[in-house]
Amino acid sequence: MHLSVDRPWVAMIAAAMVVGVAVTGAGIGDAQEIYAGAYPQKTGEELYQGICQGCHMPNAQGAVGAGAYPALAKDIRLAAGIYPLTVVLNGQRAMPPIGEDLTDEQVANVVNYIRTHFGNHYKDAVTPAAVKAARRVHEPAQEEM
Repeated sequence: MHLSVDRPWVAMIAAAMVVGVAVTGAGIGDAQEIYAGAYPQKTGEELYQGICQGCHMPNAQGAVGAGAYPALAKDIRLAAGIYPLTVVLNGQRAMPPIGEDLTDEQVANVVNYIRTHFGNHYKDAVTPAAVKAARRVHEPAQEEM
């Protein structure tokens, strides 16, 4: 008789565990999607605001504090499109290689955005095809089996 009284509690605990696993499983899936590089932003402005401005600041003036984040505003190094393209794809110093988490189009869009805004007036656009070609140059050679 004692077991029949405890069964409602066992059922409630089991149900709570199932709900907890289901919720935890959903949370893990969401975290994996975020860290897999699934950036929803498409335009250069959206990408800059969502990824770049956290370090380079909204006005691209850079910052100094916990680290040194270079200014992108009025930056003559951006005159050659290959420079920011290479930095976005491969990283440089403290900047991680964020290009590995972006599509070719997204990389081209954000590079073109910083090259045509913040006092930069470099109109020769970097194309997704140029991004793809730059990726191939830096990809490690695959060994033949």
